[in-house]
Amino acid sequence: MSQTTKDYTTEYPVWKDSMKATHKILVPNMLPWHFMLIEKVLKLEGYDVEVLQNGGRTVIDEGLKHVHNDTCYPCLCVVGQYIDALKSGKYDLTRTALMITQTGGGCRASNYMSLIRKAIKTEFPTVPVASLNFSGLEKTSSFEIGAKLFLKLAYAILYGDSIMWCYNQTRPYEKIAGEADRARENAVKFVTDKFEKGGYAKYKVINREIIKLFAAVERTDEKKVKVGIVGEIYVKYSSLGNNELEKFLLSENCEPVVPALLDFAMYCIINVVNDYKLYGHKRGAAIIYKFVYNILHRMQKNIIKQYKREGTFAPPHDFDHLRICADKVIHQGVKMGEGWLIPAEMAALAETGVSNIVCAQPFGCLPNHIAGKGTIRTLKNLYPDENIVAVDYDPSATKVNQENRIKLMLATARENLIN
Repeated sequence: MSQTTKDYTTEYPVWKDSMKATHKILVPNMLPWHFMLIEKVLKLEGYDVEVLQNGGRTVIDEGLKHVHNDTCYPCLCVVGQYIDALKSGKYDLTRTALMITQTGGGCRASNYMSLIRKAIKTEFPTVPVASLNFSGLEKTSSFEIGAKLFLKLAYAILYGDSIMWCYNQTRPYEKIAGEADRARENAVKFVTDKFEKGGYAKYKVINREIIKLFAAVERTDEKKVKVGIVGEIYVKYSSLGNNELEKFLLSENCEPVVPALLDFAMYCIINVVNDYKLYGHKRGAAIIYKFVYNILHRMQKNIIKQYKREGTFAPPHDFDHLRICADKVIHQGVKMGEGWLIPAEMAALAETGVSNIVCAQPFGCLPNHIAGKGTIRTLKNLYPDENIVAVDYDPSATKVNQENRIKLMLATARENLIN
Protein backbone atom coordinates (compact mmCIF):
# COMPACT_ATOMS: atom_id res chain seq x y z
CA MET A 1 0.00 0.00 0.00
CA SER A 2 1.44 3.34 -0.98
CA GLN A 3 1.64 6.02 1.63
CA THR A 4 1.60 9.77 1.11
CA THR A 5 3.48 12.10 3.40
CA LYS A 6 1.30 14.88 4.74
CA ASP A 7 2.87 18.32 4.77
CA TYR A 8 1.75 19.72 8.11
CA THR A 9 2.72 23.25 7.09
CA THR A 10 -0.19 23.37 4.63
CA GLU A 11 -2.64 23.04 7.53
CA TYR A 12 -1.78 26.47 8.87
CA PRO A 13 -1.27 29.94 7.41
CA VAL A 14 2.41 30.65 6.85
CA TRP A 15 4.25 33.91 7.49
CA LYS A 16 5.69 35.45 4.34
CA ASP A 17 7.98 38.45 4.04
CA SER A 18 5.37 40.20 1.89
CA MET A 19 3.12 40.39 4.98
CA LYS A 20 5.42 43.07 6.38
CA ALA A 21 3.37 45.65 4.48
CA THR A 22 -0.03 44.36 5.54
CA HIS A 23 0.12 42.67 8.95
CA LYS A 24 0.46 43.77 12.55
CA ILE A 25 2.81 41.44 14.43
CA LEU A 26 2.02 40.59 18.05
CA VAL A 27 4.92 39.65 20.30
CA PRO A 28 4.60 38.17 23.83
CA ASN A 29 6.23 40.30 26.52
CA MET A 30 8.97 37.81 27.39
CA LEU A 31 11.73 40.37 27.97
CA PRO A 32 10.22 43.70 29.07
CA TRP A 33 13.51 45.60 29.32
CA HIS A 34 14.81 44.45 25.96
CA PHE A 35 11.65 44.18 23.91
CA MET A 36 10.85 47.86 24.51
CA LEU A 37 13.95 48.63 22.40
CA ILE A 38 13.53 45.76 19.95
CA GLU A 39 9.96 46.90 19.27
CA LYS A 40 11.23 50.38 18.38
CA VAL A 41 13.99 48.97 16.15
CA LEU A 42 11.54 46.79 14.22
CA LYS A 43 9.15 49.71 13.79
CA LEU A 44 11.98 51.80 12.35
CA GLU A 45 12.52 48.94 9.87
CA GLY A 46 8.91 49.20 8.73
CA TYR A 47 7.36 46.37 10.75
CA ASP A 48 4.08 47.05 12.54
CA VAL A 49 5.03 45.38 15.81
CA GLU A 50 3.26 45.44 19.16
CA VAL A 51 4.70 43.92 22.33
CA LEU A 52 1.68 42.68 24.27
CA GLN A 53 1.05 44.19 27.71
CA ASN A 54 -2.05 42.22 28.70
CA GLY A 55 -1.72 40.10 31.83
CA GLY A 56 -3.53 38.84 34.89
CA ARG A 57 -5.54 35.73 35.63
CA THR A 58 -7.52 35.99 32.39
CA VAL A 59 -4.37 35.38 30.38
CA ILE A 60 -3.41 32.36 32.49
CA ASP A 61 -6.91 30.90 32.18
CA GLU A 62 -6.80 31.26 28.39
CA GLY A 63 -3.50 29.40 28.41
CA LEU A 64 -4.99 26.60 30.50
CA LYS A 65 -7.88 26.26 28.09
CA HIS A 66 -5.73 25.95 25.00
CA VAL A 67 -2.53 24.20 26.12
CA HIS A 68 -2.23 20.78 27.73
CA ASN A 69 -1.76 21.23 31.46
CA ASP A 70 1.42 19.14 31.37
CA THR A 71 3.11 21.70 29.13
CA CYS A 72 5.59 24.13 30.67
CA TYR A 73 4.26 27.27 32.35
CA PRO A 74 6.05 29.75 30.03
CA CYS A 75 4.29 28.20 27.02
CA LEU A 76 0.99 28.51 28.82
CA CYS A 77 1.67 32.20 29.52
CA VAL A 78 2.69 32.92 25.92
CA VAL A 79 -0.31 31.15 24.39
CA GLY A 80 -2.66 32.75 26.90
CA GLN A 81 -1.33 36.23 26.15
CA TYR A 82 -1.76 35.65 22.40
CA ILE A 83 -5.31 34.33 22.62
CA ASP A 84 -6.46 36.96 25.12
CA ALA A 85 -5.15 39.63 22.73
CA LEU A 86 -6.75 38.06 19.65
CA LYS A 87 -10.10 37.89 21.48
CA SER A 88 -9.93 41.53 22.53
CA GLY A 89 -11.40 42.85 19.28
CA LYS A 90 -8.52 45.32 18.85
CA TYR A 91 -7.06 43.62 15.80
CA ASP A 92 -8.10 42.78 12.25
CA LEU A 93 -7.61 39.02 12.36
CA THR A 94 -7.07 38.82 8.60
CA ARG A 95 -4.09 41.16 8.96
CA THR A 96 -2.57 40.00 12.24
CA ALA A 97 0.39 37.68 12.79
CA LEU A 98 2.13 36.25 15.85
CA MET A 99 5.88 36.05 16.35
CA ILE A 100 7.81 33.81 18.73
CA THR A 101 11.56 33.57 19.35
CA GLN A 102 13.13 30.09 19.48
CA THR A 103 16.62 29.02 20.55
CA GLY A 104 16.40 25.51 19.10
CA GLY A 105 17.71 23.90 22.28
CA GLY A 106 16.61 20.62 23.84
CA CYS A 107 13.56 22.21 25.41
CA ARG A 108 9.81 22.37 24.87
CA ALA A 109 10.39 25.91 23.59
CA SER A 110 11.49 24.27 20.35
CA ASN A 111 7.92 22.96 20.04
CA TYR A 112 6.21 26.29 20.69
CA MET A 113 5.30 26.78 17.04
CA SER A 114 3.27 23.58 16.93
CA LEU A 115 1.66 24.31 20.28
CA ILE A 116 0.70 27.87 19.31
CA ARG A 117 -0.64 26.81 15.91
CA LYS A 118 -2.75 24.08 17.47
CA ALA A 119 -4.09 26.48 20.11
CA ILE A 120 -5.25 29.13 17.61
CA LYS A 121 -6.23 26.89 14.68
CA THR A 122 -9.97 26.67 15.38
CA GLU A 123 -10.76 30.21 16.55
CA PHE A 124 -8.19 32.16 14.53
CA PRO A 125 -7.50 30.17 11.34
CA THR A 126 -6.24 33.20 9.38
CA VAL A 127 -3.47 34.18 11.82
CA PRO A 128 0.05 33.02 10.83
CA VAL A 129 2.81 32.34 13.35
CA ALA A 130 6.36 33.44 12.52
CA SER A 131 9.46 31.97 14.14
CA LEU A 132 12.45 34.19 14.87
CA ASN A 133 15.36 31.80 15.26
CA PHE A 134 18.94 31.31 14.14
CA SER A 135 19.07 27.51 14.37
CA GLY A 136 17.23 26.45 11.22
CA LEU A 137 13.84 25.84 12.85
CA GLU A 138 10.57 26.41 10.97
CA LYS A 139 12.08 27.35 7.62
CA THR A 140 8.63 27.53 6.00
CA SER A 141 7.36 30.18 8.43
CA SER A 142 10.54 31.92 9.51
CA PHE A 143 10.83 35.63 10.26
CA GLU A 144 13.79 36.44 8.04
CA ILE A 145 16.15 39.22 8.99
CA GLY A 146 19.25 40.43 7.18
CA ALA A 147 22.69 41.01 8.64
CA LYS A 148 22.04 44.71 9.29
CA LEU A 149 18.82 44.11 11.23
CA PHE A 150 20.46 41.24 13.11
CA LEU A 151 23.18 43.63 14.31
CA LYS A 152 20.59 46.20 15.35
CA LEU A 153 18.73 43.61 17.41
CA ALA A 154 22.00 42.50 19.01
CA TYR A 155 22.83 46.08 20.01
CA ALA A 156 19.27 46.53 21.32
CA ILE A 157 19.89 43.59 23.69
CA LEU A 158 23.17 45.17 24.79
CA TYR A 159 21.54 48.53 25.56
CA GLY A 160 18.51 46.90 27.16
CA ASP A 161 20.90 45.17 29.55
CA SER A 162 22.57 48.46 30.44
CA ILE A 163 19.30 50.28 31.08
CA MET A 164 18.02 47.40 33.24
CA TRP A 165 21.31 47.15 35.11
CA CYS A 166 21.55 50.86 35.91
CA TYR A 167 17.85 51.27 36.72
CA ASN A 168 17.83 48.44 39.27
CA GLN A 169 20.83 50.00 41.00
CA THR A 170 19.22 53.45 40.99
CA ARG A 171 15.51 53.02 41.68
CA PRO A 172 15.87 51.73 45.29
CA TYR A 173 18.14 54.63 46.27
CA GLU A 174 16.62 57.65 44.50
CA LYS A 175 16.14 60.68 46.76
CA ILE A 176 13.31 62.07 44.65
CA ALA A 177 10.64 59.60 43.64
CA GLY A 178 10.34 59.18 39.88
CA GLU A 179 13.87 60.29 38.99
CA ALA A 180 14.98 56.75 38.08
CA ASP A 181 11.96 56.36 35.81
CA ARG A 182 12.78 59.68 34.17
CA ALA A 183 16.37 58.56 33.61
CA ARG A 184 15.09 55.35 32.03
CA GLU A 185 12.82 57.31 29.66
CA ASN A 186 15.71 59.56 28.67
CA ALA A 187 17.99 56.57 28.13
CA VAL A 188 15.44 54.83 25.92
CA LYS A 189 14.96 58.02 23.91
CA PHE A 190 18.70 58.49 23.52
CA VAL A 191 19.20 54.91 22.29
CA THR A 192 16.18 55.08 19.98
CA ASP A 193 17.52 58.29 18.42
CA LYS A 194 20.80 56.51 17.70
CA PHE A 195 18.97 53.72 15.91
CA GLU A 196 16.91 56.25 13.96
CA LYS A 197 19.61 58.76 13.05
CA GLY A 198 22.70 56.56 12.99
CA GLY A 199 25.53 55.74 15.34
CA TYR A 200 23.81 52.82 17.07
CA ALA A 201 26.96 50.67 16.79
CA LYS A 202 29.07 53.08 18.87
CA TYR A 203 28.35 51.04 21.96
CA LYS A 204 31.01 52.63 24.16
CA VAL A 205 29.59 56.12 23.56
CA ILE A 206 26.01 54.98 24.05
CA ASN A 207 26.73 52.90 27.13
CA ARG A 208 28.68 55.78 28.68
CA GLU A 209 25.67 58.06 28.17
CA ILE A 210 23.30 55.50 29.72
CA ILE A 211 25.53 55.27 32.79
CA LYS A 212 25.78 59.07 32.94
CA LEU A 213 21.98 59.53 32.86
CA PHE A 214 21.42 57.19 35.80
CA ALA A 215 24.48 58.34 37.74
CA ALA A 216 23.04 61.87 37.69
CA VAL A 217 20.09 60.75 39.86
CA GLU A 218 20.58 61.84 43.48
CA ARG A 219 20.98 58.79 45.70
CA THR A 220 20.70 57.98 49.39
CA ASP A 221 23.48 56.19 51.27
CA GLU A 222 21.06 53.66 52.77
CA LYS A 223 22.18 50.03 52.75
CA LYS A 224 19.55 47.73 51.29
CA VAL A 225 19.16 44.02 50.80
CA LYS A 226 20.30 42.95 47.36
CA VAL A 227 18.39 40.06 45.81
CA GLY A 228 19.59 38.23 42.72
CA ILE A 229 17.07 36.75 40.30
CA VAL A 230 18.11 33.66 38.35
CA GLY A 231 16.31 30.76 36.69
CA GLU A 232 14.54 29.76 33.50
CA ILE A 233 14.75 32.65 31.06
CA TYR A 234 11.02 33.41 30.76
CA VAL A 235 10.13 33.53 34.47
CA LYS A 236 13.46 35.21 35.17
CA TYR A 237 12.61 38.28 33.07
CA SER A 238 8.88 38.28 32.30
CA SER A 239 6.67 40.12 34.79
CA LEU A 240 3.74 37.96 33.64
CA GLY A 241 5.68 34.77 34.30
CA ASN A 242 7.11 35.78 37.70
CA ASN A 243 4.16 37.77 39.05
CA GLU A 244 6.06 41.08 38.85
CA LEU A 245 8.97 39.85 40.95
CA GLU A 246 11.17 42.91 40.40
CA LYS A 247 8.32 45.24 41.38
CA PHE A 248 7.64 43.15 44.50
CA LEU A 249 11.28 43.29 45.59
CA LEU A 250 11.31 47.07 45.13
CA SER A 251 8.16 47.30 47.26
CA GLU A 252 10.03 45.34 49.95
CA ASN A 253 12.77 48.00 49.96
CA CYS A 254 15.24 45.70 48.20
CA GLU A 255 17.56 46.07 45.22
CA PRO A 256 16.79 43.47 42.54
CA VAL A 257 19.88 42.20 40.73
CA VAL A 258 18.98 40.65 37.38
CA PRO A 259 21.88 39.23 35.32
CA ALA A 260 22.28 40.47 31.75
CA LEU A 261 20.48 38.83 28.83
CA LEU A 262 23.83 38.97 27.03
CA ASP A 263 24.96 36.21 29.39
CA PHE A 264 22.23 33.92 28.05
CA ALA A 265 23.18 34.76 24.45
CA MET A 266 26.84 33.98 25.15
CA TYR A 267 25.79 30.80 26.96
CA CYS A 268 23.96 29.60 23.83
CA ILE A 269 26.95 30.51 21.66
CA ILE A 270 29.63 28.84 23.78
CA ASN A 271 27.52 25.69 24.05
CA VAL A 272 28.01 25.16 20.31
CA VAL A 273 31.76 25.36 20.86
CA ASN A 274 31.48 22.95 23.79
CA ASP A 275 29.45 20.55 21.64
CA TYR A 276 32.39 20.26 19.27
CA LYS A 277 34.89 19.72 22.08
CA LEU A 278 32.76 17.25 24.03
CA TYR A 279 30.79 15.43 21.37
CA GLY A 280 32.57 16.06 18.08
CA HIS A 281 29.82 18.17 16.56
CA LYS A 282 30.44 20.36 13.49
CA ARG A 283 33.89 21.90 13.61
CA GLY A 284 33.02 24.68 11.14
CA ALA A 285 30.10 25.88 13.25
CA ALA A 286 32.27 25.79 16.37
CA ILE A 287 34.91 28.02 14.72
CA ILE A 288 32.31 30.60 13.64
CA TYR A 289 30.57 30.62 17.02
CA LYS A 290 33.89 30.94 18.85
CA PHE A 291 34.71 33.96 16.68
CA VAL A 292 31.35 35.57 17.53
CA TYR A 293 31.85 34.73 21.21
CA ASN A 294 35.24 36.46 21.26
CA ILE A 295 33.72 39.63 19.75
CA LEU A 296 30.90 39.72 22.31
CA HIS A 297 33.25 38.97 25.18
CA ARG A 298 35.57 41.80 24.15
CA MET A 299 32.59 44.17 24.06
CA GLN A 300 31.45 42.92 27.45
CA LYS A 301 34.89 43.52 28.98
CA ASN A 302 34.95 47.06 27.59
CA ILE A 303 31.54 47.73 29.15
CA ILE A 304 32.70 46.32 32.49
CA LYS A 305 35.67 48.72 32.37
CA GLN A 306 33.26 51.63 31.83
CA TYR A 307 31.29 50.74 34.96
CA LYS A 308 34.45 50.40 37.02
CA ARG A 309 35.85 53.68 35.69
CA GLU A 310 32.64 55.64 36.40
CA GLY A 311 32.32 54.13 39.88
CA THR A 312 28.62 54.56 40.69
CA PHE A 313 27.39 51.10 39.75
CA ALA A 314 28.64 47.58 40.34
CA PRO A 315 29.72 46.13 36.98
CA PRO A 316 28.02 43.12 35.37
CA HIS A 317 29.71 39.74 35.49
CA ASP A 318 32.48 38.75 33.10
CA PHE A 319 31.19 35.71 31.20
CA ASP A 320 34.52 33.89 31.33
CA HIS A 321 34.30 34.17 35.10
CA LEU A 322 30.77 32.75 34.97
CA ARG A 323 32.18 29.70 33.22
CA ILE A 324 34.77 29.30 35.96
CA CYS A 325 31.98 29.56 38.53
CA ALA A 326 29.99 26.88 36.70
CA ASP A 327 32.94 24.48 36.79
CA LYS A 328 32.88 24.62 40.60
CA VAL A 329 29.33 23.26 40.66
CA ILE A 330 28.37 21.42 37.48
CA HIS A 331 29.84 20.34 34.14
CA GLN A 332 29.42 22.67 31.15
CA GLY A 333 28.06 19.74 29.21
CA VAL A 334 24.84 20.16 31.22
CA LYS A 335 23.13 22.58 28.85
CA MET A 336 19.45 21.63 28.62
CA GLY A 337 17.23 24.59 29.43
CA GLU A 338 19.45 27.20 31.08
CA GLY A 339 21.64 24.37 32.40
CA TRP A 340 24.97 25.34 33.91
CA LEU A 341 24.23 29.06 33.56
CA ILE A 342 21.86 29.00 36.57
CA PRO A 343 24.38 27.73 39.18
CA ALA A 344 27.09 29.84 37.52
CA GLU A 345 25.05 33.01 38.08
CA MET A 346 24.23 32.02 41.67
CA ALA A 347 27.92 31.47 42.39
CA ALA A 348 28.96 34.73 40.70
CA LEU A 349 26.30 36.66 42.62
CA ALA A 350 27.56 35.23 45.92
CA GLU A 351 31.13 36.22 45.03
CA THR A 352 30.06 39.81 44.31
CA GLY A 353 28.16 40.37 47.55
CA VAL A 354 24.68 39.31 46.43
CA SER A 355 24.11 36.31 48.68
CA ASN A 356 20.29 36.49 48.64
CA ILE A 357 18.83 34.81 45.57
CA VAL A 358 15.43 33.91 44.14
CA CYS A 359 15.75 30.93 41.80
CA ALA A 360 12.62 31.20 39.64
CA GLN A 361 11.49 27.89 38.18
CA PRO A 362 8.41 27.19 36.07
CA PHE A 363 6.26 24.10 36.25
CA GLY A 364 7.18 21.55 33.59
CA CYS A 365 10.81 22.62 33.22
CA LEU A 366 12.66 19.60 34.60
CA PRO A 367 16.15 20.60 33.33
CA ASN A 368 16.00 23.87 35.25
CA HIS A 369 14.79 22.18 38.42
CA ILE A 370 17.85 19.92 38.22
CA ALA A 371 20.34 22.67 37.36
CA GLY A 372 18.65 25.16 39.71
CA LYS A 373 17.16 23.58 42.80
CA GLY A 374 19.37 20.52 42.42
CA THR A 375 22.60 22.51 42.82
CA ILE A 376 21.60 24.57 45.86
CA ARG A 377 23.19 22.23 48.41
CA THR A 378 26.52 22.30 46.57
CA LEU A 379 26.35 26.09 46.30
CA LYS A 380 25.65 26.47 50.02
CA ASN A 381 28.63 24.24 50.78
CA LEU A 382 30.79 26.52 48.62
CA TYR A 383 29.22 29.76 49.89
CA PRO A 384 27.89 29.20 53.45
CA ASP A 385 26.29 32.67 53.60
CA GLU A 386 24.26 32.14 50.43
CA ASN A 387 20.55 32.57 51.14
CA ILE A 388 18.63 30.93 48.26
CA VAL A 389 14.92 30.32 47.85
CA ALA A 390 13.61 28.29 44.91
CA VAL A 391 10.18 29.56 43.87
CA ASP A 392 7.92 27.57 41.55
CA TYR A 393 5.71 29.43 39.10
CA ASP A 394 2.72 27.56 37.73
CA PRO A 395 -1.04 28.09 37.20
CA SER A 396 -1.99 26.71 40.62
CA ALA A 397 0.63 28.57 42.65
CA THR A 398 -0.79 31.70 44.25
CA LYS A 399 1.06 34.99 44.27
CA VAL A 400 0.58 35.19 48.05
CA ASN A 401 2.34 31.86 48.64
CA GLN A 402 5.19 32.81 46.32
CA GLU A 403 5.69 36.17 48.01
CA ASN A 404 5.48 34.62 51.48
CA ARG A 405 8.32 32.25 50.59
CA ILE A 406 10.37 35.19 49.38
CA LYS A 407 9.53 37.19 52.53
CA LEU A 408 10.94 34.38 54.67
CA MET A 409 14.18 34.60 52.70
CA LEU A 410 14.16 38.40 53.09
CA ALA A 411 13.73 38.10 56.88
CA THR A 412 16.99 36.17 57.02
CA ALA A 413 18.60 38.61 54.61
CA ARG A 414 17.69 41.60 56.77
CA GLU A 415 19.12 39.94 59.86
CA ASN A 416 22.36 39.28 58.02
CA LEU A 417 22.43 42.89 56.78
CA ILE A 418 22.16 44.21 60.35
CA ASN A 419 24.77 41.81 61.66
